[in-house]
Amino acid sequence: MSTQELFVAAARQCLSAGRKSLSVSQSLDLATQVSALDVGLKPAILYDSNGASVDQVQQYLSSLQSSQLVSKSLLTLDLNGNTLIVNPVVARFNLEQLIHYGNVAVVDVCHTLEKPTIADPLRAELKSMTHDLLLLLRVIEDLKETKKPHTVGEKSEEWNLCTVFGLLLGYPVTYWFDQTKSFENCLSMTPLTVTTASAAWQAGHRCCLYSFSVPAVLLEEMQHKLENWRFSLQERFQQQNVLKDLTICQSTVTLPSVCL
Repeated sequence: MSTQELFVAAARQCLSAGRKSLSVSQSLDLATQVSALDVGLKPAILYDSNGASVDQVQQYLSSLQSSQLVSKSLLTLDLNGNTLIVNPVVARFNLEQLIHYGNVAVVDVCHTLEKPTIADPLRAELKSMTHDLLLLLRVIEDLKETKKPHTVGEKSEEWNLCTVFGLLLGYPVTYWFDQTKSFENCLSMTPLTVTTASAAWQAGHRCCLYSFSVPAVLLEEMQHKLENWRFSLQERFQQQNVLKDLTICQSTVTLPSVCL
């Protein structure tokens, strides 16, 4: 079997939800994402292809590792019922860059605000969450070749998962709101600049690797961070040969409501 066929077979065998397996297209998208993760182009992926459990995703990852399709450093993380596959080395490096250099913008989108504003990433609650997340990544990085998903403890129940996902998925901007007061946000009918990055895997299969938004009103202030993110991704892309033809583009959308 070809590499592509092995990836598809593992996905269709391990990741069924009920009686329905992933389609070939879904399996190839996931293969591209996991391959990008393995070569360091992404720090983590959030599994949302279907309703497969974290144990099934772990089985899929273990199957790929047994076939030597990806390295054994990749790990599965269960975060409050959300399943992620993580490259702990890359994810840890990204968080350390945030702490030391502030290279990720945190946008406050609390529903009481008239418009989104840039928050201080080192404010008490964000700083505490970031350090807890960094400690978690250091712990799972030391686990090595674990064949069980790592479940995050009760501490994560205090975290704003929207912010955490932005940090773990390697975005240069992430949203924050005070979830102790409300889960609503102020992004309704707010123009958003959406950045997407896609690349081609084997046999030319093209897949979106990144997609994140920035409130257009803050775009100028964040331009430097976005450019640094783009340069870093392009640099890492040139250091690998698994994916080809990186394309980064922007568009603007305005939505009646935004679910974070």
